[in-house]
Amino acid sequence: MPEFMPLLNDLILRTAWGETVERPPCWVMRQAGRYLPEYHQAKGTHDFFECCRSPEIASTLTLQPIERYDGLIDAAIIFSDILVIPQAMGMTVEMVDKKGPHFPKPLKSPTDGQYEQIMQKRVNVAKELDYVYKAITMTRHKLRGKVPLIGFCGAPWTLLCYMVEGGGSKLFVETKKWIYRFPQAAKDLLQKVSEVCVEYLALQVQAGAQLVQVFDSWAAELSPSSFKTFAQPYLAYISENLPKRLQQLNLDIVPMIVFAKGAWYALDSLCELGYHVVGLDWLQDPSHALKIRGDRPIVFQGNADPGVLYGSRQAITCMVEEMVKGFGGGKQGWIANLGHGVTPFVDPEDLRFYFTEIHRLAGS
Repeated sequence: MPEFMPLLNDLILRTAWGETVERPPCWVMRQAGRYLPEYHQAKGTHDFFECCRSPEIASTLTLQPIERYDGLIDAAIIFSDILVIPQAMGMTVEMVDKKGPHFPKPLKSPTDGQYEQIMQKRVNVAKELDYVYKAITMTRHKLRGKVPLIGFCGAPWTLLCYMVEGGGSKLFVETKKWIYRFPQAAKDLLQKVSEVCVEYLALQVQAGAQLVQVFDSWAAELSPSSFKTFAQPYLAYISENLPKRLQQLNLDIVPMIVFAKGAWYALDSLCELGYHVVGLDWLQDPSHALKIRGDRPIVFQGNADPGVLYGSRQAITCMVEEMVKGFGGGKQGWIANLGHGVTPFVDPEDLRFYFTEIHRLAGS
């Protein structure tokens, strides 16, 4: 493992391990992204996945919010994408301007030929995703210990959705066909993806990631019973097997975060899966979430409505006040974040105000 400078701000790590802290740490999902003018300057004419595959560009984009909001945010998250895993498994994924991710050839059925190829392929996770590990190591060196660096992956269920839909969806017709017509084939694919996720996260930690997050962005498309069948077992597989893999690599265990967007009905189960931190979206009431958590040593992360950043400064202040009160003051068990990622067209100065209000209202 590379040698890095000592960490100067370990607030998010102490919080994730359940310690009492002086204030809640804060960062936001998609904090390195297109809402920042400097993002577009650094991206230039490169397409999205070219930026992901360039360690230098990915590192530069990761550091932009750390530099802009110096002293206000307590973690960086590596600039990458959840869909690098399907790419590593042999699928073509393009990022189409103003449309989003697109798979020219999605999985159609267990007998379409491509499914069999993917299931039989031995994915060289170290080789296929080497550019991510290089970006992580480069970013750790550039951070010089300023804040910890978060690595991440997409959850198996969400990745399956993209792999069979061919992109984002409103109806998830193809996904529902898979789980209700070909449930065993879907489970086999989910297991394959889970195994790749474990190795990918472990190698991110080896490269320098100090926390990891699993994004289940399409969890809301499952009923409670379907979640228990097609999402929960594979989230559990990652949380159970990542620490084992880290031990095999002689690496320390790092805090694990799970964020299952829209799965409010599964919060009790998510608190039992072995993750140290459970992310909440803005549809969940913090005080109600605390009751569900009970005395379990789970840290919550979230959960302001990202849309509040389009509102007035007064609205932002009210939202932060509600969060601080709802999460019990913020001195233990809470990482301040949004309930999803920063959305386009947000004024970066309004996000600065959001961070400043968290410090003001929940600080010592």
